[in-house]
Parts: sequence; structure tokens; C-alpha cells
Amino acid sequence: MTDAEQTNKKGEIIYFDPCFLPNCQSDYFSPIFWQQKNAIIGSAVGRGTTHFIQTEQHELVLRHYRRGGLIGKLLSDQYLYLGLESTRAFQEYNLLAKMNAMGLPAPTPVAYRIIKKGIYYQADLLTVKIANAQDIHHVLQNRALSEQEWKNIGKTIAQFHQQQIYHHDLNIHNIMLDDAGKIWLIDFDKCAEKAGESWKQSNLERLLRSLNKETNKIDNYNFQQSDWLFLQAGYKNH
Repeated sequence: MTDAEQTNKKGEIIYFDPCFLPNCQSDYFSPIFWQQKNAIIGSAVGRGTTHFIQTEQHELVLRHYRRGGLIGKLLSDQYLYLGLESTRAFQEYNLLAKMNAMGLPAPTPVAYRIIKKGIYYQADLLTVKIANAQDIHHVLQNRALSEQEWKNIGKTIAQFHQQQIYHHDLNIHNIMLDDAGKIWLIDFDKCAEKAGESWKQSNLERLLRSLNKETNKIDNYNFQQSDWLFLQAGYKNH
């Protein structure tokens, strides 16, 4: 059985790939459930807390969708329900599946849950954890990247852009480096396929702003403008 399955229960929509979770239950989207099994192997704090989970066969990432900005103070994790296909979890899951089929270095989707509450919904997403990887932001706090590593970042971004994949939040926190030297992009919430070429340069500029922001904020951050030239070279010559 390779096709994902969908179930409805008490206002919940759960969609999952049985290759990873043969019988996905609502509890699988609860950090407390995994804590009770001593299966949480780590976490990362951003807009909310992302949990890393060890199942019998796979390491997974559990993320609960949360809002940022001013509206996040009022509706921290509630979104207007306009149908399943408009939900963030549905869109991100399907974009990840499509990028995986393209061979792009992005997380593999495992399952999502939508909880409908009146006109609003809440959502969660499970993906496969990228093995032996850390985000470039943390790497740069400890060491400088080589010229080739910067070029590889540029090449990887170009691969996504070539397939017209727009990353809504392309910043240094959402780029990963694994121990084999492979570059990955993560966190595809609010991302999509996007036509045209005009957005691609501004997408790169967003990443540069992110690097400059961290450089100004953190002492001895291992980024200099020549590194950006290497990244651009990798992007142009992919």
C-alpha cells in the first residue's frame, strides 16, 4: 500500500503516507503522546516549538502551524477554513510531495492533521527529519563555510528556482547542511510554484538580508560579503 489515506473523525481530517505510518492516529500529532513514549529526541524553538521524534523506523519532525505578527497575538494557531485545499497543511504537504518527485532536496512529507472548529481550523504536519544536518545559521556561529559550500547553497537555490518553486521565507535558518555536504531547504509553509522570473532576485535578496541581520546581531558570525559572491556564482553556474 503506497497511496496516502484520508480519515475523518470528530471534525478532524488526517492524511498520511502509510509507507511511514501504517496507521496514523490523532495522538501522533500530540507532543505529549510522544513524550509519554520517551520518543522526543530534540526540539527547536521558532514561532512555536518543533519536535523531533524517533518512531520505530524513522526520525520525524512534528510542527504545529502558528501565526506570526500582530494577528498571531489574537489568533495564535487558528486559520479561516475555506476548504481543505486552502489549508496550509494540505498545501505544504502536497508541495513537498511534488518537490520530492522532482528530486529536489526538501523534506519528505509524512502526514498532516486538520482540526475544524466552526469557521476556523488548526493544523499540524509530520515530515521526515533530515539526517545528520543542521541549519546554516548554527554552522556560521561555529565556523566559516568553504567557497564550495557557499557555491553549493547557490546551486541548490537555483535548482528550486529552475522548477519555479518560490520559498516564501528564504532565510539562513531554513537552509540545512548535512554531514555529506548536501544542502537542503526546509519550512515550505506559504510556499508555492510561481510563474515568471522577476521574483527570483528578490528571493535571493531576502536571504542576503537575513545574513546581514545575523552578522550585525551576533559577534564573530562567519559571514562576509565575498561569501555572497561565491553563492551568486553557484546560483548562476548551476
